[in-house]
Amino acid sequence: MEKIGKLEDIFNGLKSKPVKSMVVANGVDSHSIEAVGEAVRRGWIKGILTGNRKIIEEQCLLAGFESHIFEIIDCPDEDDAARMAVELASKGKADILMKGLISTDRFMKALLDKTVGLLPKGNLLTHITVMQTPGYDKLLIVSDVAIIPLPTVEQKAIIVQYLISTAHRIGIEKPLVAFVAATEQVISKMPATTDAVLLKQRWLNGDFPGSVCDGPMGLDLALDKEAAEIKNFNSPVAGNADCLLFPNIESGNVFYKANTKLFNASIAAMLVGASVPVVLSSRGDSVETKLNSIALAAVVC
Repeated sequence: MEKIGKLEDIFNGLKSKPVKSMVVANGVDSHSIEAVGEAVRRGWIKGILTGNRKIIEEQCLLAGFESHIFEIIDCPDEDDAARMAVELASKGKADILMKGLISTDRFMKALLDKTVGLLPKGNLLTHITVMQTPGYDKLLIVSDVAIIPLPTVEQKAIIVQYLISTAHRIGIEKPLVAFVAATEQVISKMPATTDAVLLKQRWLNGDFPGSVCDGPMGLDLALDKEAAEIKNFNSPVAGNADCLLFPNIESGNVFYKANTKLFNASIAAMLVGASVPVVLSSRGDSVETKLNSIALAAVVC
């Protein structure tokens, strides 16, 4: 399959997919409404907004959308709106869940409520970002940059599965996965390197089918063929990675923010591991980022 270089390349296929339903928890802000309204206009999703009906209708006017294009579920406050949104997703009445104008703490409390059952027992909730960044000629799928501070080897193995699954869903038939560390040398006092060895052995044992995995390797080796050649690091992943597994949240988060703030990377992001894809939007996210994330969730749904 040809290389996928732009986010829009994976969204074009949505026109041929069944339309999914998405519920927005406390979708009362104009930015969320604008992004969801545009996704509805493009035929990607059916939009459900929970929250104060009067405020939603007012914000729809500000965003330039007629409120009747959405299903609106009136809720007295943001906690009730979050609970209602999670309940709809858990009952199969919504295929995608999105955070609206509510703090992440309150949203996550509703999402992780065991009485609702949106996070199946034994599942790992983690964060996946698909990134289109200048200087690299194809999309990057990276994790975890936002949820798990210091994943164990077992958690990393699950994250690798999520990375591969996401790659497959967006059309990458055999993704190349790099286990990122500060060095390609295996050093006992650097857990990122020893974990990478264990993960590579799992791949060799057939634990990560439909992929090519390698590591440990520095970020330069994962993304730059010339750097790999200079260091005599021979690997099909080197200089050509599709997926990056970061060893901890600090390294992943710095990579994410450096690309978005310094290089104006275009991104789509979601939480995976729950019963449905979750768009964890921030008030600081642009409408474009929210729209990209909605499209990604619809693609992998």
